[in-house]
Amino acid sequence: MSQNICFFVGNLNLAGGTERATTLIANGLATLDKNVFILNVYGGEQPFFPVNDVIHLHALFQQKVSMKKHALAAMWKIRQFVQQHQIQHFIVVDSISYVFAYPALLGLNIQQICWEHFSFDVDLGQRFRRFGRLLAAKYSDAVVTLTEHDRSQWQDNIASLQAKIVAIPNAVPFPIQATVPSQQHKTVLSIGRLRHEKGFDLLIQAWQQVHAQYPDWRLVIVGDGDEKSNLQQQVESLNLTNSIQLHAATADLSPCYAAASIYALSSRSEGFGLVLLEALAFGLPVVASRCIGPNEVLGSTENSLVEPDHVSQLAAALISTIALPLASYQQRVSDNKHHATQYLPEHILQQWLALFAVGKRS
Repeated sequence: MSQNICFFVGNLNLAGGTERATTLIANGLATLDKNVFILNVYGGEQPFFPVNDVIHLHALFQQKVSMKKHALAAMWKIRQFVQQHQIQHFIVVDSISYVFAYPALLGLNIQQICWEHFSFDVDLGQRFRRFGRLLAAKYSDAVVTLTEHDRSQWQDNIASLQAKIVAIPNAVPFPIQATVPSQQHKTVLSIGRLRHEKGFDLLIQAWQQVHAQYPDWRLVIVGDGDEKSNLQQQVESLNLTNSIQLHAATADLSPCYAAASIYALSSRSEGFGLVLLEALAFGLPVVASRCIGPNEVLGSTENSLVEPDHVSQLAAALISTIALPLASYQQRVSDNKHHATQYLPEHILQQWLALFAVGKRS
């Protein structure tokens, strides 16, 4: 009998890494003949990233609501949903949502998994996320972190820990590409939500130094978010409008990577950095902040890691990567593609299947 697996997410219509990672694993499980459901808190009827047609999409609410005011309704709807669809494995995407999932699933014979997408020391000002982590640590069957570092943080810092803590990295969304990037594109690419923690303001500031040495290179930033107007103003104030382009988020990122020479990640904090895997699949040399995720993904490679919030280091790393001799550039391309193979979906899905096989803790 096929397993009934449900992912509980905020809103699959959004364009972030969490939504992309969830979609990728859900699609992969569906191809393995699992019966996959995605239950959105609200929305989700038009997923930003392609979803396999056999996946069942549902939502607790049709529009965004105050979860504090609708907490009891949300819990009741979750409980009804999992009972009606005979869910066996319930994956709560983001620990903040476990606050509502735990009471809803009390007494039910369902494996509860909390899939944490943020670093342990990051809560983005949401005290409910901290509370959700405490509940998940004590009452869920398993907590999935994206890095070994965060797995250790959970184990070392939560006294009430009862759940199994497992590190499963995100899967690379693209196959390893046959095409080879070129320095002749003279383009540095950066992708993500335009929010403060992503540090695009730092990248733009650093680009001022890069542009002074390499005026024929350009920086392309792809994404949407609260900081978009501020970033555009920053570009204009630094007289970089001819050198920096801001593009809207898109579900099809392949052309963006294919047209780039280097990838840059300037986050102030980053739990994993799914875009890094995408860049590696295309072979792009990478310059990234030494946050938890990038440090674990790139630490064993020759790519450049710089201290977060350090503009001069970021600029210097970009300049040195642009200046790589052709042979060194090509070697890094080859090494990056090879490094990305460990994150292919077929490897990551096996880790999820092994976790499902463990089932509920005794």
